[in-house]
Amino acid sequence: MSHDELARLELLAAVDRLVDRMDGWVDRAPHWAPAEACRALVRRLAERAAALRMRVDAPLVVATLGGTGSGKSSLVNAVVGAEVTEAGRSRPTTLRPVVISRPDVTPETLGIERASVDWRPRDLLALRDLVLIDCPDPDTTEASDASVATTNLARLRAILPKCDVLLVTSTQQKYRSARVADELTAAAPGARLVFVQTHADTDDDIRDDWRPMLEKWSMERGDRVGTENSPSDARAPISIFFVDLPRALADSLAGRPPQPEFTGLMDLLTHQMAGAASHRIRRANFLELTAETLQTCRRKIEPAMPAVWELQNAVDEQRGRLAAQQAGRMQAELTANRRLWENRLLARAAARWGLSPFSLVLRVYQGLGGLVSGALLYRARTPAQMALWGAMEGARTWRARQQRHAAVGVDLGGFDSVELRKAVVIVEGHWKDAGFDPAMGQWSTVASEAEASAAGFIGRVAGDLDALVARLAQRHTGWFTRFFYESLLLAMFGFVLYRLGRNFFYDSWLARPLQPMYGLEFYASAGFWLILWCLTLLWMFCRRLRRGLGTEIAHLATGWQDAASGVFLQVENEARAAERFFVELDAIREEVESLRRQIA
Repeated sequence: MSHDELARLELLAAVDRLVDRMDGWVDRAPHWAPAEACRALVRRLAERAAALRMRVDAPLVVATLGGTGSGKSSLVNAVVGAEVTEAGRSRPTTLRPVVISRPDVTPETLGIERASVDWRPRDLLALRDLVLIDCPDPDTTEASDASVATTNLARLRAILPKCDVLLVTSTQQKYRSARVADELTAAAPGARLVFVQTHADTDDDIRDDWRPMLEKWSMERGDRVGTENSPSDARAPISIFFVDLPRALADSLAGRPPQPEFTGLMDLLTHQMAGAASHRIRRANFLELTAETLQTCRRKIEPAMPAVWELQNAVDEQRGRLAAQQAGRMQAELTANRRLWENRLLARAAARWGLSPFSLVLRVYQGLGGLVSGALLYRARTPAQMALWGAMEGARTWRARQQRHAAVGVDLGGFDSVELRKAVVIVEGHWKDAGFDPAMGQWSTVASEAEASAAGFIGRVAGDLDALVARLAQRHTGWFTRFFYESLLLAMFGFVLYRLGRNFFYDSWLARPLQPMYGLEFYASAGFWLILWCLTLLWMFCRRLRRGLGTEIAHLATGWQDAASGVFLQVENEARAAERFFVELDAIREEVESLRRQIA
């Protein structure tokens, strides 16, 4: 594989890789005003990349840019060594771009519409590796035809993006032309620059005045200024020449050897930029244009980022406020629902102890409490009651209740509707300041998010409460506790059975004098005291189970500070997408700068 072919493949690979990455970057862009602007810029860059691919095998396209009478046409004639374009000093002569190339290199192969230019094919040695374009003057708006509305300036702006190298011509009088400077600033990204002071026969050498201005402008572009005697590369694309253009043109037309100043310019154009160097220059130009595009994108995004961060802070602040209210209400409601706690704890304790006298008492009491619990569930009004009753059934019942009461303006997902609306107003203000689509982040979306967040939160709380119930039951149902309560209950049963057995077998048969057998009064009294004893033991046991319950609930509530994490979810996703968009922009810029350093 030849060196030229390898350079060509490297150029295409670099262009394709960057275009693909930037296309993916803008495709992932959020609905955000700065991102939309960046998307438009990248689309324009993709068009430039397509044009670059079209002329990848074409000779280097060199265009002249300068004010009226600065010698653009004369310079073109001097470079090719023939009168190929008309020259004039006092008024604009070139009114349409003039393309000078070999006959086999047509404007279409360069991505240029033939109807927009004057094509002048010439079979000249100087055009072996070059295409020259004599551009219209940027400091006039004169049209080539009175019937045509297109101005010289419009034609100039249309042709410059097709060029690889800009020969910027100037004189002692013209070098501070504001119009030329504006067009140069717009066209410079994506083109190699060569500055030529053309009237060395009559003007003073102003290169020392040029250099500070060019160095300042060059630093902004990340380049450095070279001279006609210093080697140029893709990282240092600015060179300055001081040429006696009338003499150089006369020497060229007469076939005489050119002067040293003009020789340096010709060597740059025909040797240093020929062959594989043209691919390197085009790649450097494209990377420079890409860097400029990305820098423009950064200038559009960076001022908007503080508002995005303020939006994220506002979301976090409002979520924290809503979550604190939700967690506080949940904590208060859980602490107040003593009966539901007892049912859950007694059921878990009875399940751990299996079949025993005291566990049977617990099961009977818990069964009676289940009826009350069912009634409480039917009349449930809070997420805490749902969570205490059970995760799956509770969440399902809560969603059904929300749907039934949505029309009457009840609290949304356990969040206070007034506080939620207040949070929406605050976040919506930051949302608009950050430049996001106003149609997103509205009340209806936030209300849906609040309901979905509440359903998930209830399930989570129910899981936490299940773990808490299991932990409390395990802590308070050890073997010693079980032995204690079983012994007290069996002692009561034993005492009653002892009295009944003694009365039947001893007092009524063997004792002297004989005692009458107990009647219904004794059994009623014994049943009363037995039930009272069971209730006493139940009260002691339940009190033991509830011991420290408030502290445990408070500890759980500290983990519910993200109870509102599902609220403003769409807003958060868009803000984070904008932040990722900004970070990825810097990553692409670093890759482009790395490629530019490699070329250097």
